[in-house]
Amino acid sequence: MKTIIRQLIHSIALGTVLPGMLFGAVSDYTATPVLKPQGSTPADPTTITQPLQQGPMQEPDLLMIPVLMGDGTVESMALEEYVSRVVLGEMPASFEKEALKAQAVAARTYTLRCVVTAKKHSQGAVCTDHRCCQAYRDPEDYLQKGGTKENVDKVYDAVSQTEAEVLLYDGKLIMATYFASAGGTTEDAQEVWGNPIPYLTVVSSPEGDDAFNDEILRFSAKEFQDKMGVTLKGKPENWFGRVSYTVGGGVDWMRIGGTLYSGVDLRSRLGLRSTDFTVTTTDDSVVITTNGYGHRVGMSQYGADAMAVQGSEYDQILAHYYPGTELAIYQPDKH
Repeated sequence: MKTIIRQLIHSIALGTVLPGMLFGAVSDYTATPVLKPQGSTPADPTTITQPLQQGPMQEPDLLMIPVLMGDGTVESMALEEYVSRVVLGEMPASFEKEALKAQAVAARTYTLRCVVTAKKHSQGAVCTDHRCCQAYRDPEDYLQKGGTKENVDKVYDAVSQTEAEVLLYDGKLIMATYFASAGGTTEDAQEVWGNPIPYLTVVSSPEGDDAFNDEILRFSAKEFQDKMGVTLKGKPENWFGRVSYTVGGGVDWMRIGGTLYSGVDLRSRLGLRSTDFTVTTTDDSVVITTNGYGHRVGMSQYGADAMAVQGSEYDQILAHYYPGTELAIYQPDKH
């Protein structure tokens, strides 16, 4: 019951619900409550930061971020305010403070990279749609829908404690992708998006009992063919051929009915939580069991919480999921 409650809280925070709770059939659920960059990896931005250091620093809250809202308007808000609302939307406030702080740094880094180089929108630098940029939750909306002021304060405090901090690789803002749950191991960026990124590689992820693991989807033979957009002969057990796996444990490619499909393509066609899945069959059905939730590249949110529970601080969490990166203070006067 504890697991279901925490997963429901996570889904509500992202503006979605878990399959089977409110929407009915699991196979009809396709929303992905994780950050998912569209297209190819953006080019590296110009160096605009310097290593983390003690003493007076610039005031990053004066940096205004143009945010494309759901109604099509653009609202300009201070960087730290925007990051607070992203963390409130992306991660359950019930998570450990160190996990929330790690999320704040990742969200801030991703935001500033969008401002500098991504140019995903003609108006706002970022939008409030988690399928394109990052999840977003207005504190008033959060409170109206059952959230507590204590949780809001906890999230804002986590953001404040990491104020202005970002992640760098070779002196440049990283592509700080993150997702819900890794299922034990993250994935290499090249396996998902086709581009090798040195700090987005395979690492172990502790997850925890409350992570999104072992979702079972059952498709009738007809449903499976409809979703794949193909006509297959014989029984389901004869449809599936060889399968290749990535280093991170996801499906690299799978042969179905004589055609090769990538794991990423199958995840999209079948509405799977991740590319980490296995297939079994009966005489008239296909059963797919998935592990983890999201693209599995970068920081696992449930993994970050599990590491925090075990005593890791936010900088250790970030160093684990983004190996080779450096924690730094953002300098707005240098962009």
